[in-house]
Amino acid sequence: MTGSGRLLCALYLATGGGLAWTTVLEFLHGPRWAAFLFAAASLVPVIAVVRETLVRDLRAAAAGSRRPARTAADEVVHAELEGACCERWWTSLGIHHDSTCPHRTRRSSAA
Repeated sequence: MTGSGRLLCALYLATGGGLAWTTVLEFLHGPRWAAFLFAAASLVPVIAVVRETLVRDLRAAAAGSRRPARTAADEVVHAELEGACCERWWTSLGIHHDSTCPHRTRRSSAA
């Protein structure tokens, strides 16, 4: 984990601890609705720490492999490239196909 990731996790845990302490104080001296609100809010930093560790693991796995990890945009581009059928289709913005293209379909004027 990088230094910034460790710092974020420390801040998340400190925030979660402060919210947990506020939850205890609200249960003892305050309204119950506020105690439940602080209890729910104290779970958010825990979720953030779990997310940071998952990001760390994904980065380590990507660094371990010889190719970089694909983002969602990379996956979309890869799927579009795999679905491309002919050069004319690309140059005509998906309107026309080459005569030898297996994906060529005839357009009907019937509605």
